[in-house]
Amino acid sequence: MTVLVAETLAGSREAYRELYDYTIHTVYRSVHFLLEEKADADDVVQEIYIQVYRSLGQFDVNRSFQPWLMGIVMRQIRAYRRKRWMRLRITSRAERLEYYTAYDFSEEIVDKVANHALLHAVQQLSFKLKQVIVLHYLHEYSQEEISNILEIPLGTVKSRIHAALQKLRSKEREGHFLIGKVEKIHEA
Repeated sequence: MTVLVAETLAGSREAYRELYDYTIHTVYRSVHFLLEEKADADDVVQEIYIQVYRSLGQFDVNRSFQPWLMGIVMRQIRAYRRKRWMRLRITSRAERLEYYTAYDFSEEIVDKVANHALLHAVQQLSFKLKQVIVLHYLHEYSQEEISNILEIPLGTVKSRIHAALQKLRSKEREGHFLIGKVEKIHEA
């Protein structure tokens, strides 16, 4: 990655294209999973890669690229959600329902999670809880890495993971799904 970053900074479009090709699947899955409006995923992904290109000069080559990239992904998703919230206050409910639905990549996530009811339960979590679940169990980042990606204290990451797991366990006890151990979502 460091070589691709250096070559991109030197002006190589091919290096940036390789960097994009290497990361797009992970970025798109994250965006698609964290957005309610799937039709906007392409726009958000585009904004992410614009920001990656603009910020590449600030990347510390002594650190891992993927967590840095996920930080940009999460910030762009938050920015999108703020803009969307403002738009929703202005537009009517009918207009929101007319959005074109993009190809649904959630099946890839379902394959990994292997439980539709569990996926639905995760989708019902608040955005803050869903973020840490996606980063920790889908992308397998450590709690420390999530803390850096989201720019929040480690204790907050831990409490959000705990709260999310408690909510999922509560749903399991209500008989909505069976998962055995919620902590092993990524192995299901």
